[in-house]
Amino acid sequence: MAIRLNQPAKARKSLPLTERDLADLERLRGQTPERDALADLAGVVVVEVEGVTEAALLHMIFTAGLRAIQEKAEELAYASAAADRIASGEADEIRRIARRRRPSWAGKD
Repeated sequence: MAIRLNQPAKARKSLPLTERDLADLERLRGQTPERDALADLAGVVVVEVEGVTEAALLHMIFTAGLRAIQEKAEELAYASAAADRIASGEADEIRRIARRRRPSWAGKD
């Protein structure tokens, strides 16, 4: 397997793993739908040559986890901004203005 990291590794950290964690890692080493999903979430192209190393899998899981955290944080920020707009009445004003505008498709034949 070849995984190209965008940047060189700066540190190696130890990670305590349970028996279940090890079993999950072993399952992800094979070409499974779960590993394909992980590669997609991590934004990594996996090319099978010899198999997937444990370090590569852990990096993919870490990357996918960070991406999920960032997406959730953005989702919460958008929800908070929407709640603020609703509370201030700004959303109602935007809807009123939008209703008065002529649609972009109006008058086209």
